[in-house]
Amino acid sequence: MRPGRGDIELAGLCKSYDGVTNVVDGVNLKIPDGAYCCFLGPSGCGKTTILRMIAGHEDPTVGEIVIGGENVVGLAPVERRTAMMFQSYALFPHLTVRDNIAFALRVRGQSRLERYRAVDLMMEKVRLTELADRLPANLSGGQQQRVALARAAITEPRVLLLDEPLSALDEQLRVRMRQELRRMQRELGITFVHVTHTQLEAIALADIVVVMEKGKIKQSGPARDVYAYPCDRYVAEFLGGQNVLSGKVEKVGSDHLVISQPHRAGIHVGVHPDRRVGIGDRIDLAVRRDDIELMRATSGEPGGGATALPSRVLAIEYQGSFVKVMLDTIPDEEFIAYVPERTFFQDPFNVGDVLLATWSAGRARVLA
Repeated sequence: MRPGRGDIELAGLCKSYDGVTNVVDGVNLKIPDGAYCCFLGPSGCGKTTILRMIAGHEDPTVGEIVIGGENVVGLAPVERRTAMMFQSYALFPHLTVRDNIAFALRVRGQSRLERYRAVDLMMEKVRLTELADRLPANLSGGQQQRVALARAAITEPRVLLLDEPLSALDEQLRVRMRQELRRMQRELGITFVHVTHTQLEAIALADIVVVMEKGKIKQSGPARDVYAYPCDRYVAEFLGGQNVLSGKVEKVGSDHLVISQPHRAGIHVGVHPDRRVGIGDRIDLAVRRDDIELMRATSGEPGGGATALPSRVLAIEYQGSFVKVMLDTIPDEEFIAYVPERTFFQDPFNVGDVLLATWSAGRARVLA
């Protein structure tokens, strides 16, 4: 095992608190050395429990946690060479920035000269040098976060674990700190494992996004793959940005299917070689909101096998670079189109307008 290797493998990982219910249920995952991995899911899905088991704050009921080729189950956090940054930051209020960062080195018995030399280098990396003598109460939320991050990183862990690190920040600061986290991860070159329930945060930061539900991994992979190609209805709806429809297959062609709903017929969806479906099957399909084009009902229908569904505008929200148009396309279901700002204002729609929501068959995907 080479020093500092931070690749992680979770093998058959389960955690039960009452002997019956698995909070984490048979998780298998590989995280490469130096990757930024985000666990994403609603409250209670098991993501924080996995983080605590990797850290060594809890033991799995069943399964292995392998870091750098070594099974670390049963080892203390210091033996695993992991460090954890908590949501609350947990800074010592009576210590300066420099002494907060130096605390772990002091506990390890390093001399004042050695630990301050290491701390000064770390403060330079996280841009805290000018704040070295301040107390936490005199820092902004973003500055406190950088101190907590530096204090975790000063021990030279091979894995840094972050539990909802941005949840206490306002939106503008959260965006800045996402950039800061990514920059620091690249500079430090160590594996980051980050838990969040915020979809945009995971997509913006991660090399690997892991979507969880009820203790199980629903889908994992590069951020773009998980967002653009969700494996099933749960992932598509949880990540957002997709309209999800259900229907019965009426026709199977060489390159597309035609499905119908109780209220809609003639919905076209592209065929994927990994999805085997037949006439009469009930399927879910997803089409991205930014792939929906809106036409005036008087403009005629698009050709080429495109879907065109009559729709009434329910609400309009200006989002800056695009306009969010909410439609009654599918009764009792949310259906949304993201229209580029310039396109929308060339011929604006109003609430109550009747339109056609259109997309080509290749823009819709069958879900598992």
